[in-house]
Amino acid sequence: MKTVLLMLCAVLLVLTAGCMGEERVTELRVVPAGSLLGPLEEIEAAYEDLHPGVDVRVEGHGSIQAVRQVTDLHRAVDVVAVADASLIPDMMFRPMEDGSGNYTDTCTPFATNEMVIAYTEKSLYADEITRENWYTILARPDVRVGFSNPMLDACGYRALMVTALAEEHYGNRALFDAIIGDHLDPRPAVNRSGGTVAITLPEVLRPSDGKVQIRDGSIYLLSLLDAGGIDYAFEYRSVADAHGLSSINLPPEIDLSSAAYTDTYRNVTVQLGFQRFGSIGSLRTGAPIVYALTVPATAEHPEKAASFVAFMLEAFEKGRDGWPQPLG
Repeated sequence: MKTVLLMLCAVLLVLTAGCMGEERVTELRVVPAGSLLGPLEEIEAAYEDLHPGVDVRVEGHGSIQAVRQVTDLHRAVDVVAVADASLIPDMMFRPMEDGSGNYTDTCTPFATNEMVIAYTEKSLYADEITRENWYTILARPDVRVGFSNPMLDACGYRALMVTALAEEHYGNRALFDAIIGDHLDPRPAVNRSGGTVAITLPEVLRPSDGKVQIRDGSIYLLSLLDAGGIDYAFEYRSVADAHGLSSINLPPEIDLSSAAYTDTYRNVTVQLGFQRFGSIGSLRTGAPIVYALTVPATAEHPEKAASFVAFMLEAFEKGRDGWPQPLG
């Protein structure tokens, strides 16, 4: 009996030692803008190869929705990365509900992008559209246009900005209504004055006919394009390139890519209609596209988050086709 007990104790000691020797896997939650999902899949795999004790969980959302995971839904997110750097200070540089400090006090810019008009060979007038006539093609009644929800996604309000900037650039003040405004119910209020355009969105944004399609994020427009549900989509350059789409390069005066045209871009504002943003982050002003990230104060694993952020920033500094480009 004594021998059996000794053998059992020895087995337990071996099992206990084995369990103690196993490295506990840490789940690192990263919530990026949808246009970062492709690059982050590659970054995630490379980081996990070097850090087997970390399981990176990536969950894409529209940029506003990404921030709301922390500020409104109070989820334990380790890294937030958005396609509009201004969203972080606007929505996260404020006290948490328990008064223990701000949601974050850091905002690290790391990449740029540009707006394009994406399409496929199945799109109406695909053999006719050019950089010079794109706006006349999109304004045609039989052409279906898609953009993401501006209440949730930065690419959505940038689609409105691009269209409004095009009015001034091409000297045609009917463009916004012909392409977007006339096809929403209720219609956005558009105030044009002295070269500036102020767009105020209704609380609920919905199409009034088949001309316009709206999705929660710009990446969700891709399946519509592939299926022929829309002819053209307002997209980021990196997304169009990564998915092998045809695209129209827009003039730098309206594509939100160039710091040289900052003063031109800021002539357009979009007032979000969703009441949740009535006091914070509701007014979006045209600006060059800049991506940024932060580690929220509520992150469960701030040290590992900092390590992942450093790895991610290094990857973006090198630049790659189909990714947002590094800051110049």
